[in-house]
Amino acid sequence: MDTEASTTPWTTSPSRALATEAVHAGRDDLASLGLHAPPLDLSTTYPSYDSRGEAERIDAFATTGARPDGPPVYARLDNPTTGRFETALARLEGTESAVAFASGMAALTAVLLARAGIGLRHVVAVRPLYGCSDHLLGAGLLGTEVTWTDPAGIADAIRPDTGLVMVETPANPTLAEVDIRAVAHACGSVPLLVDNTFATPVLQRPLEHGARIVLHSATKYLGGHGDVMGGVVACDEEFAATLRQVRFATGGVLHPLAGYLLLRGLSTLPVRVRAASASAAELARRLTADPRIARVHYPRVGGAMVSFEVYGDPHRVIASVRLITPAVSLGSVDSLIQHPASISHRIVAEGDRQASGVGDRLLRMSVGLEDVEDLWADLCQALSGPSAQPARTAAANGREKRPVGL
Repeated sequence: MDTEASTTPWTTSPSRALATEAVHAGRDDLASLGLHAPPLDLSTTYPSYDSRGEAERIDAFATTGARPDGPPVYARLDNPTTGRFETALARLEGTESAVAFASGMAALTAVLLARAGIGLRHVVAVRPLYGCSDHLLGAGLLGTEVTWTDPAGIADAIRPDTGLVMVETPANPTLAEVDIRAVAHACGSVPLLVDNTFATPVLQRPLEHGARIVLHSATKYLGGHGDVMGGVVACDEEFAATLRQVRFATGGVLHPLAGYLLLRGLSTLPVRVRAASASAAELARRLTADPRIARVHYPRVGGAMVSFEVYGDPHRVIASVRLITPAVSLGSVDSLIQHPASISHRIVAEGDRQASGVGDRLLRMSVGLEDVEDLWADLCQALSGPSAQPARTAAANGREKRPVGL
């Protein structure tokens, strides 16, 4: 059983390339343990015959939130397998620490609770966000208050009780982008949280542009195979310590099997993201030239997500794909397509959806690792279904059509 991985310091050169980090981070001690593959520790509790020592360690955690020294105590407090994933993700994002949770929403909840716990309940946020993130902020379920604004209005929206500014870039589902450095400057001393789920650290490392907190739905690209759910926050160690305390108190822990799968997913993250991004860029180019498509959204930073607005019936397209899977979520090795207004952003009020660009004819596609010609063939037959409305040309639309963001 591996009992020391979560406290083993990272000791190799920080100059390693991202692809190298993806393979080796969180695994640096394996050779010294006589192992090649990372071990999976499924224990919920750990034996200890020194109850006074345990009391001291628990008191230390309650005071500092730091990972306990020595062997683990209880799985809700820490787990060696999950610790390996946290170490690796922090290395990829260039942060001091990372704290993993049972889902992306559990991770966001912990951040909001941590800030609210010191009296900073106000959040400034830019739409669009993932629909459930939007709902969590807007519904006030955690006692928070949100001010929605565009990037230019962030500085004016900040109040003495503002604990967080939140953006998602590229945003779900329109792939709208914000200038992270400019937004970070507008935040002043208020921490900027960037949801980096779509870009991943392969394409974008928000801390290098001034963000202080990075959020991932690890369910998506970090796992990469549609078989694990998790969330993770990358940040400095001071805030990570607070998040660990919130995680311990609320129980939103990542299961060690999920931590194992996420660590494995990171090893192929750069290869998967770059391959899928190449196909997504090609599909965006072809969709832009297709008279059945009104508008294409593809971000400047690149990535494996493409969103497009159809002239015909979007529900017919969803019903007609055969190779592409019609399903919520994203970031898997297989391609997925969904209608945001019906699923991922259904929980957002219709007026707010429309105002943030999530129209009724918008489709969001997560491009996987299939051959691009097969994906294009499936899209073409779905767009040409018997219920499809007549296509319009770019000239008839009164403008030259091009991917938004390019």
